[in-house]
Order: sequence, then C-alpha cells, then structure tokens
Amino acid sequence: MASRKINGITPFNITALALGLAFLYLPIVILVIYSFNDSRLVTVWGGWSLRWYREFFDDQAMLDAAWMSLRVAAVSATIATVLGTLAAVALTRGERFKGRMLFSGMLYAPLVMPEVISGLSLLLLFVALDAGRGFWTVTIAHTTLTLCFVTVVVQSRLGSIDRSLEEAAMDLGCNPVRAFLSVTLPLIIPSIVAGWMLAFTLSLDDVVIASFTTGPGSATLPIRIYSEVRLGVKPEINAISTMFIALITVIIIVASFASKLSRTQGENAVPL
Repeated sequence: MASRKINGITPFNITALALGLAFLYLPIVILVIYSFNDSRLVTVWGGWSLRWYREFFDDQAMLDAAWMSLRVAAVSATIATVLGTLAAVALTRGERFKGRMLFSGMLYAPLVMPEVISGLSLLLLFVALDAGRGFWTVTIAHTTLTLCFVTVVVQSRLGSIDRSLEEAAMDLGCNPVRAFLSVTLPLIIPSIVAGWMLAFTLSLDDVVIASFTTGPGSATLPIRIYSEVRLGVKPEINAISTMFIALITVIIIVASFASKLSRTQGENAVPL
C-alpha cells in the first residue's frame, strides 16, 4: 500500500482521473454514438444507421463549406509554416539583432489576444483596403492566427540543436544558407510538420475570426454548423462532427509521432 502511494497510484487519484476524463470526453463519446442514430430526434435512440452520413454527402451546401474549410486550412497552414519557420530561425539565430524584442512581442501577440479583437482588427483592415471578403481574406486571417503557434514549435526545436553542427559544415566549405539547408533543416523537419498540422487543426476549428472575415459564398464548415445549430441540432451535425473528430485525431497522432521523432533526432545529433 505504501509503494502504491509513493508512485501516486491511490484510489483517490484514480477516481479523480476517471471523473476528469469523463467530464472531458463523455460528451464526445455520446455525440459519436448518436451520429449513428436512425431517429430524426437527437435525444431519442432509433437504432444503428449510417443515414445521417449519407445525408451529409447529399447536402451540397455542407460539402461546399467543408471543401472551403479544407482549402483555407491547407493554404493558411502552409503559409504560416513557411513564415513561422523563418521567424523561428530569426529569433534563434539572430539573438542580438536590433528590434528583436519588438518583433518577438508582435509575433506572439495573437497567442494572448482575444480572437474577437483579432477578427475585428482584420475586418477593419480589409474594409480599409476595400478588399472583398472571401477565400483569401479568411486565409490571411487564419495565417495571422496560426503563425505564432508554428514559430513556438519550430523555435523550441531549433533551440535544442547544437550550433557546432552548422559551424562544422561551414568549416568544411558550406555557406550559412547551405549549412542550414543541409544540416539544420533535416533535423527540424519533424517539428515543421508538427507545426503545420497544429496550424491546420486550428484553422479547421476556427469560428470567431472566420465569422469576421468571410463573405457570401465563402462560409467555412464551422460557421455553417453554427448557423444550423442555432435553429436546432440535427442528427446530420452529429455525423459531421464525428468526421471532424476523426480527422483531427489522426492529425494529432501524426503530429505526436513527428514530435517524438524530432526529439529522437535531436538526442542523436548531440555530440558526446
């Protein structure tokens, strides 16, 4: 009994963990189960069926919104990954450049700024530029939102890499750019992939900023779902949400493996 307490495995801890997991995941489990419900009433079980998944694939408006969300998420995540990686390199390799603190503060501001403020400021910017709201305004907004997250992920990985590896490559004749591309980039690719997946997930999930920057014919799937839910929850929404949960779960698992691979490569790259 004493050893179990030392290891932190007590009945109280197990109960607390079970209650915490139930609080977090029981609603999701119920949603997934009821996505296979044959009844039109979301709270009345009518038997197992794939009816509402078929309804989703027959709903052209929902399919268009889903395609818009995937396009926006893919493009904004790619742009945010490129810019975030460059920003991480600047912050890690240029410790003493002038204006570093201001640049770092502006870069990380979206991490702590409420999304309502970010969305409203972007809306005012697009209105001032007389830019028609649509695919590109939502993409730019999501790039602004996710850029800082990519920078945090890549910067943490860059900070753990020994600079002597690049210095050795430059001693052997490489210029700084080639040394970075040949030595450092292969080591940080898993963190770049993890940053892209995080940015993709955040873009796919966003409602607040997209609601400020979207326009006619460019509604994303979360906005479409929100507008449908206000009129009442339909079983089709459960099916759509279940598919999104499955997609995001796969992305998180792949990102976790990429992060683990990054740490393993970093440990192997540390000279003895």
